[in-house]
Amino acid sequence: MLRASLRNPILLISSVSAPLSSSSLSYPVFGRRIAIVAIISPAAPRVYNSLYTMTESKAEASKAGGKMEDQQKAAPATLPKLSAQDFRVYNRMADRMNNFHENFRRTWEFIYKACETGKRPLGMSIRAFLTTGADFCQHLTLHHGIEERQIYPILARKMPAFKKELELLTQHKHIHHGLDRFEKYINECRSGERELRLDEMKAVMDTFGTVLWEHLDDEVRELGAEKMRLYWTVEEMRRMPM
Repeated sequence: MLRASLRNPILLISSVSAPLSSSSLSYPVFGRRIAIVAIISPAAPRVYNSLYTMTESKAEASKAGGKMEDQQKAAPATLPKLSAQDFRVYNRMADRMNNFHENFRRTWEFIYKACETGKRPLGMSIRAFLTTGADFCQHLTLHHGIEERQIYPILARKMPAFKKELELLTQHKHIHHGLDRFEKYINECRSGERELRLDEMKAVMDTFGTVLWEHLDDEVRELGAEKMRLYWTVEEMRRMPM
């Protein structure tokens, strides 16, 4: 199960009574630090093994994502309209994923605006600014790691978009080429190896900003109700590890 909200996002991934390991991080958003707790069960893929074979793929994915009305329009005409209750079940993963993505978007914009204007937020020290950037890198890496270990392998059994050789994981690779450079730049500034120059930081962010924002949107769209209903039953959706 994964719970998230903008006020107090909590990441919880677990399976029945398997042993759990956990880590805790705090996430900076506009001067606040928001707790993120990740609880990961090594047994999750095994527990959900039965989920893989319960139904076969119904059709190729159609365009979906966003509000219920928009997704219903995108559904093939042969599929019945989802009830409000079933829509909530099918759209649950998209909603929760988008909550996490909103935090990444806000922090990115916070850093990028400073780089564009050449001015840090009023009253924010260089050290605090660099820490915000370092935390962004760490939390995005953690987020993608959990997806690749615990979420994508399950979805990939039926959904082509989540397979290793296709777009979403390819986007992860492109993002981390730039993210690694961004983290290296920040760490060098923090250690005193180089002086922080906001125009240089912006140039590094520009190397992966486009693919990052595309990915944040694409992933939520793929998890939308009208995509998920093509591959999973309502009961399977309730058992998803998120």
